[in-house]
This record gives sequence, structure tokens and C-alpha cells, in this order.
Amino acid sequence: MKFLKVGRVAIITRGRYAGKKVVIIQPQDTGSKSHPFPHALVAGIERYPSQVTRRMSKARQTKRSKVKPFIKTVNYNHLMPTRYTLELEGLKGVVTNDTFKEVSQREDAKKTVKKALEERYQSGKNRWFFTPLRF
Repeated sequence: MKFLKVGRVAIITRGRYAGKKVVIIQPQDTGSKSHPFPHALVAGIERYPSQVTRRMSKARQTKRSKVKPFIKTVNYNHLMPTRYTLELEGLKGVVTNDTFKEVSQREDAKKTVKKALEERYQSGKNRWFFTPLRF
């Protein structure tokens, strides 16, 4: 798939995370031994940040701008690419196929993704990515 490149924002259409936005970290057009179908490693948002207004206290604002991330291997059939992209250079080395082998590695990767996404949210870039889909 020529449009499922690194950094492309997609929406998951099936399963537990259906309707959640993800960013593609590592596309695999040919598949691998463990997943013999075209798939991609993605990092997405399980729980979006809540709305923040000016009159809220600083503490409340930080609490409401927390993001709960997830990382997953997703079949291309269950990804719907969007026109948006998200530059997350730091995550390429963090989330790899080996990340999923051990729970501790997975947790560490999630923490790194969380930090990266929250920084991106605080800076005010990619506003669309951090708003939940409205059906």
C-alpha cells in the first residue's frame, strides 16, 4: 500500500480500538512469519484528553490533558488512512516487533509513546489527532 507510510494517521475500523486514531510507526507490506499478512505497527490513543478551558486551575488542566496510548499490530484491512500525517521521529526505534514479546518492554514502549503524544498535545500541534471521532 503506497499511502500507508510512516507517520500517516489512520483510523482503526475493527475490534477493541475501533474508531480510535493511530499513527503508523512501521508498515509491513509483505507480512512476516508471525503475521503472514500485510500489517503495520501503530501507536494510538485509547483515551483522548478532555476539554480544557482557560478558567480551570493549572493542576486541573494538566490532569485533563493526559493521554492513554496503546501500541498494536494491525492488519491493513482494518486501517482507514486519513490525509493527516504526524511526525514522530523518536518512536521509530521504540516500538519494534520485539516490543511485543515481553510485557515489561511493552509497558516501557507505552510510557515513551505517552510522553511523546502528551508533549505533542501540549505544544498545540496536530489538534485533529487529539480529538475523538464523533459518530
